[in-house]
Amino acid sequence: MREYLAQLGFRSLDEAIGHTEVLDTRRAVDHWKADGLDLTPVLHMPEIGEDEARHRIVPQDHGLDRALDVQLIELCAPAIERREPVRAQLQIRNVNRTVGTMLGSEVTRAHGGEGLPDETIDLTFQGSAGQSFGAFVPAGITLRLEGDANDYVAKGLSGGRVVVRPDRAAPFVAQDNIIAGNVIAYGATSGEVFIRGQVGERFCVRNSGVHAVVEGVGDHALEYMTGGIAVILGSVGRNLGAGMSGGIGYVLDLAVGRVNPEMVDLDPLDADDLEQLHALITRHVEETDSQVGAQLLEDWANQQARFTKVMPKDFKRVLRLREEALAKGEDPILAVMGGNNG
Repeated sequence: MREYLAQLGFRSLDEAIGHTEVLDTRRAVDHWKADGLDLTPVLHMPEIGEDEARHRIVPQDHGLDRALDVQLIELCAPAIERREPVRAQLQIRNVNRTVGTMLGSEVTRAHGGEGLPDETIDLTFQGSAGQSFGAFVPAGITLRLEGDANDYVAKGLSGGRVVVRPDRAAPFVAQDNIIAGNVIAYGATSGEVFIRGQVGERFCVRNSGVHAVVEGVGDHALEYMTGGIAVILGSVGRNLGAGMSGGIGYVLDLAVGRVNPEMVDLDPLDADDLEQLHALITRHVEETDSQVGAQLLEDWANQQARFTKVMPKDFKRVLRLREEALAKGEDPILAVMGGNNG
């Protein structure tokens, strides 16, 4: 990099920033796709004074020292330092974003990727959470929200648990109302999410391992999902399962026309599915006092037939090859790789 900078007449990246006169734009502008494009406004280089610069000279204040997590880290010091259980109840506002992320970072720094024993840290928040509530939270941390949340709840969840339910004094019917925003559990890798109420679009996009239960979703749910389990106890928007290559979805009263069939099959549930689904709904009821979940469990023998299994075609084929290999005493990895190649 220094050699390239020297060829251009600069000693550092800071010196080079903003000097658009050294850019050779001919190949780009002469390309037929850029015919008629005028880059002059984009590449304009303003005059600056002696005491001014074209690169960043004023540090940006992200306000991290004033984040709610600073308080959480201090509160949870016994858990971080000595693995002692911590329980607390706090207020939250929508200006409090990425709540739990800095706390989770401290847990990971102290205890590595394994985190802490389940529910070592158990925090309940009341109010409206800002963006990315519970993002990247590792194992050992449970964050409960009694109120509502913005987008990206449990983004990148990494072993923790996130529970969202309406305020206990709320007069509305939870399953008929939206309680959290878009892109819930985006890119999450492990852990649990229980949401009493509906959420916005792109639920569980790129989820690769989280088990999540919700009571209704918008468009594009389970998009690009590669692992984990998603249980939807309510209506779904269009384009369900687009690009879904792994994981399983269980949907109540599924409107088939809203599914993107390119990569998924719609299958009935077998005994293992029903056992797994029953366990997740039970956990959902325990964590959120869900009425819709409780009603399903009360008449489970009859209600279980209302569910449809959303299963990626390739994932189903891999599982079948693995089971066949194990039954024959063969290496399942080789069987799967061979199956993929032929």
